[in-house]
Amino acid sequence: MPDDAAYLLCAEDAAAAFFGAAAGGSTCTVADDDDDDDGCCCSAGEEESAAAAASIADLIGGEADYSPRPDYPDRLRSRSIDPAARAESVAWILKVQGYYGFLPLTAYLAVNYMDRFLSLHRLPEDGWAMQLLAVTCLSLAAKMEETLVPSLLDLQVEGTSRYVFEPGTILRMELLVLTALNWRLRSVTPFTFIDFFACKVDPGGRHTRCLIARATQVILAAMHDIEFLDHCASSMAAAAVLCATGETPSLESVSPGAAVRWCIGLAEEAIGSCYRLMQQLVIGGNVQTRAAGTTGSAVSLCCSDEALSSHSSSSSSPPPAKRRKRSPPGV
Repeated sequence: MPDDAAYLLCAEDAAAAFFGAAAGGSTCTVADDDDDDDGCCCSAGEEESAAAAASIADLIGGEADYSPRPDYPDRLRSRSIDPAARAESVAWILKVQGYYGFLPLTAYLAVNYMDRFLSLHRLPEDGWAMQLLAVTCLSLAAKMEETLVPSLLDLQVEGTSRYVFEPGTILRMELLVLTALNWRLRSVTPFTFIDFFACKVDPGGRHTRCLIARATQVILAAMHDIEFLDHCASSMAAAAVLCATGETPSLESVSPGAAVRWCIGLAEEAIGSCYRLMQQLVIGGNVQTRAAGTTGSAVSLCCSDEALSSHSSSSSSPPPAKRRKRSPPGV
């Protein structure tokens, strides 16, 4: 094989292919429109449930490989890395995610890539460098998860940022990010676990769609807060589902102690700590405000399938005319 062809090889190991099968085994099956059952069908045989739980446990065991370095949250708290610049980048990613109707997972992946890169490399303190990283990470995440991806110029929605970078600049930055992350883009995120956990709370599937919608709101809001960087993806997913369950009148509240029985590898203390942080977001009203501001409208907890469908499709709109700007010198 020519040496140049080696650059086309992905550095992820073969175990990465396991993600799709594991996620597929953990999700609920959405009922067809003609079915009498409203919501999701979470029922499965004991063997299938055991296999799904084993798959989820394996993912929990490897989720640390897709997190920023352990000292990253403390570096943000000490302002060794600018937390305000990170917060601005997260807000921009969520704004563009809502504008184009991208999946919540796309926004989460973009922030995950950004945090992992920042934990490994120091950027220039000029504002353009952080913005370029945010654009690059969202571009990579959209290529991973979306079926329709805007051009690199259209991705930079006019009026949302100070700079518009040339496509060549973004592509060069994509290679830097890919190299830094060792091409490991199929990350373990809270969305890897959320369907499985929601089905554990609601085995009948009558409220599973709404549980997932509300838990998604909480997770997106939590991305703004650097305190959640101390928590792994599975703990965030479990805590978000607990928050959503506590707001559903027809479901009994679940404690972190009970949640650890959903799957091997969950820790009561970790879920409890994350749950308390999320409760502060919910009580403070930050979940509704932030989610509504970034996805077009807040999804009611007692929502219908039709409301969810209209919500997911109404946030997409065509891009405006672009005004070209030059990339910063030296990029």
